[in-house]
Amino acid sequence: MALDVLGGRKNTAVNHSDYVVFEEMLSNAIDSYLIRRSRLAAPPFELSVSVNISRTDLFDARFNVEISCTDNGAGFGDDEVKAFVTKDSTYKDLLQIPGIGKCKGAGRIQFFHHFERMSIDSVFEREGKAERRQLQVDDSTRLVSEQSFVTTPADESQITTTFALKGRRQSSLTPEQKADEASVPEIFSAKAVASHLYTTFLQRLIILKKLIGDFKIEVESRYGDVFETEFIDDKVLPEPVGEVASLPLICSHGKELRSGPTLRVTRYSFAQDLFPNFQHEVALCANSAVVQQITKRYLRNAMDRKRPTAGKFELLLVEGDLLEEKVNQQRDGFNIPANCTENDTLKEEFSLEDVVASLEDYVFQIITPPDFDKDVLVRSTEQRFGITRQMMEGTNIKIHYGDSEENIARRVLKKLQEEIVGDTSNLFRIKDELLKLDPRSADFRVKVSELAWKYTSSIKKMDMTNLSQLVVRRSAMIEVLGMAVDGLLKCQAPEPGKKNENERIIHNIFFPMGKDSKETAEHDIWLLNEEYQYFEYIASDKPLKSIKWTATENMFEPDIDESLERLFAENNKNHDAKRPDIALFTKEGSAIIIEFKAPDVGLQEHIPDLAQYARLLAAKSNGRIKKFYGYLIGCTVDPNRMDTAYTQFADGRGYFKSDQLRDFATGRAYGELYTEVLLYQHFIDRAEARLRVYKDKLRVQLD
Repeated sequence: MALDVLGGRKNTAVNHSDYVVFEEMLSNAIDSYLIRRSRLAAPPFELSVSVNISRTDLFDARFNVEISCTDNGAGFGDDEVKAFVTKDSTYKDLLQIPGIGKCKGAGRIQFFHHFERMSIDSVFEREGKAERRQLQVDDSTRLVSEQSFVTTPADESQITTTFALKGRRQSSLTPEQKADEASVPEIFSAKAVASHLYTTFLQRLIILKKLIGDFKIEVESRYGDVFETEFIDDKVLPEPVGEVASLPLICSHGKELRSGPTLRVTRYSFAQDLFPNFQHEVALCANSAVVQQITKRYLRNAMDRKRPTAGKFELLLVEGDLLEEKVNQQRDGFNIPANCTENDTLKEEFSLEDVVASLEDYVFQIITPPDFDKDVLVRSTEQRFGITRQMMEGTNIKIHYGDSEENIARRVLKKLQEEIVGDTSNLFRIKDELLKLDPRSADFRVKVSELAWKYTSSIKKMDMTNLSQLVVRRSAMIEVLGMAVDGLLKCQAPEPGKKNENERIIHNIFFPMGKDSKETAEHDIWLLNEEYQYFEYIASDKPLKSIKWTATENMFEPDIDESLERLFAENNKNHDAKRPDIALFTKEGSAIIIEFKAPDVGLQEHIPDLAQYARLLAAKSNGRIKKFYGYLIGCTVDPNRMDTAYTQFADGRGYFKSDQLRDFATGRAYGELYTEVLLYQHFIDRAEARLRVYKDKLRVQLD
């Protein structure tokens, strides 16, 4: 039997953790000690880890890392050598020694993934005599067999085993690890290594303490003149808080609720004043070691994970038969699907999503701060997104510490959309079944009633979703518009030589410039007036001569654009190439004329412009457009210089008037112009007031 080093590297995935070799060394050392202790009396368990860090040369930013680990386990006897060269060895499993880890043989391959050279120097006992076995492996080694070990007498040497690793491989590192090469002295410091081993092996060390009593793990590191030593022993281990919690594994994603193997959770608490660098952790364990951290599934924000609860950090270690059975070869994950499927044709497996959900209530019961107010978060979500408490309850969305308004809104809307898709699919299925039935049969009426009830029950859900999406979108657009008016958008940051395009930015919030409703259905013209949202055709800042009245007939005379540009040049010589912002509604014979002015421009100076544009458009449209709505919007207005025909709105915010357009030569009226002069803030307030109606309506419908 031989271990194929190159084949192992090829067929066994890399565990990219910087600490995987330390984990493997400690795990093997504990197993080896338990084997020794099962055979004869043994001294307390001791492990010594040494890390030497140095630069590759004076000009290279990379580092050499050399690691050695010495333990007082059983050493490399004949059985251990056979197990070492057998990748899928069941040697440890058959020993049935309490506390020993299950062996899949993939761990030692990580040594070869991460380092170019490995050596073993082991003193073991055979037939009452001490013997030494040594092994040297480097990049030229293809196979490791029992004959690769050199055995010599050891005289009176102590029973110990030393693993040494040299030549850290760059090929095993992720791009992020390579980019962070300068942190190598910190990553491999004694403090960092000991801290990782303490947290990762906490549960196993606690088990070890119960089995053997005293133990000591020493970690030392050297980088230049910096020498550090850290210790882990039985005296620094915490005691579990309360009893081990037993939680049922539940899957609620299929047609029926399914229960699975029990999950066992052991809780440990760490006082912040003693462990200031800790954070909350929830971890899935297998083989008496941490395999996968799932804390981010509960606390998405890093600051929440680093914020103690009642002055303590919580460590929750989760075990279970499913986790033991499904741990992968690299021991950094599980061979279970990430999410559930509702497809009945697929094998019903429990997923990581099920595990996370089954633990949810217990986890948040432990890590939620006493001052967390769920009602405040719910009300904030209602106000910001229009997602009401009833919608959250109706979709079974649980609100926990660490959630945000946006996260809650996304989850509720996603759940509603999924349910609507399912309901719609059922409606079509029932309809197809209905079409196959004989109207004279009793089943026909039953199926009709089923269809009616299914549709009725889905209407409310569809209305909630559509209205909620509308509220979310409009809330966001009002906020964006407000920031654009105040010049607070990132794209409005002043830059040397950069032209101010605030008017263009604001225009695009309402309607994309240079587009019409045939090219885009996405716009927010409702900000101006709710009625305009439902016009059949809108054109914004497009050449007027391109607008069609029918498929073969143009809306305007051919010289309309040139005439408009000449008119605008007369009114504003600084922008003679610009047309006013105009949205045309051809089917109704109406035109909306919108003028956005810069903050330092007084609106009163441009009031006559609207009438001029309206007259030109009316004349050049051959009488097709007779109704005009003009909006002049800016930041400042002097009422003393306005036409006396203007009337102030009842709330005192803005002015309006309505006039006929007349031919001064004949006195004939050929159109009507309704004009509003508004400040941006008035405009935003009116949009918010309309949105408030939708928010209120959404709440009323759900009561």
